[in-house]
Amino acid sequence: MKNERPLILVSNDDGYLAKGINVLMRALVELGDVIVVAPHTGRSGKGCAITSEIPVKLWQISEEPGLKVYACTGTPSDCIKLACHTVVERRPSLIIGGINHGDNSAVNAHYSGTMGVVIEGCMKGIPSIAFSLCSHDEDADFSPTLPYIRSIVRNVLDKGLPYGSCLNVNFPDSPQYAGIKVCRQANGQWINEWEGHTHPRGGNWYWLTGSFECCDTSADADRVALDNNYATITPTRIDFTDYKLLDELKEWDIHPEQ
Repeated sequence: MKNERPLILVSNDDGYLAKGINVLMRALVELGDVIVVAPHTGRSGKGCAITSEIPVKLWQISEEPGLKVYACTGTPSDCIKLACHTVVERRPSLIIGGINHGDNSAVNAHYSGTMGVVIEGCMKGIPSIAFSLCSHDEDADFSPTLPYIRSIVRNVLDKGLPYGSCLNVNFPDSPQYAGIKVCRQANGQWINEWEGHTHPRGGNWYWLTGSFECCDTSADADRVALDNNYATITPTRIDFTDYKLLDELKEWDIHPEQ
């Protein structure tokens, strides 16, 4: 008999032991069969990185009705590639990244391993959603996110997403939200990104640090909405083409110089 329950593939960049992914997988079991393939340790900031220089190891952690958990030594993108190639026995209905410890709004989405999960899924033509909470606390309270997550997942399972589009969902670190807004990606940048030190045996070394500076004040920007205690949904495309500039470039006088 054909299995009618949706198959939901889950990964993250905080590792399979992180609280966020464990809260998420338990919440999703009621909505479908869940397979987790996540890094064996933290892989934050890996974006869409893949492992090509060394082999990647995959092993099963646990299994119970409706839920299987695997760990992988690779990146978040590796986890999705490997899961689709070796673990799943049918095409996933949905791929989910998260729940991430730390927000992935504005330009942070470009660095995010959580977004790497959903971009990989999106490139495979599978509806994909990233969920993130604006807290790096290992024991963060994810319970306020769950009613929103269930609603968003049900909607995507029902309606699908356009090919080449995925969702970047962020939640403020708050026990109760002002609501939820559909937003664009805010403008911003990281500043003072490195802390320099002198090595006692000579030479300099640097530790990545910095602070995020939001350059946006518009209410429809995700970072601004989060600061005003709204959960945000930012539709994101994998096609990086700037179509407006594409048309302008066609009018440039570009030719080989002699």
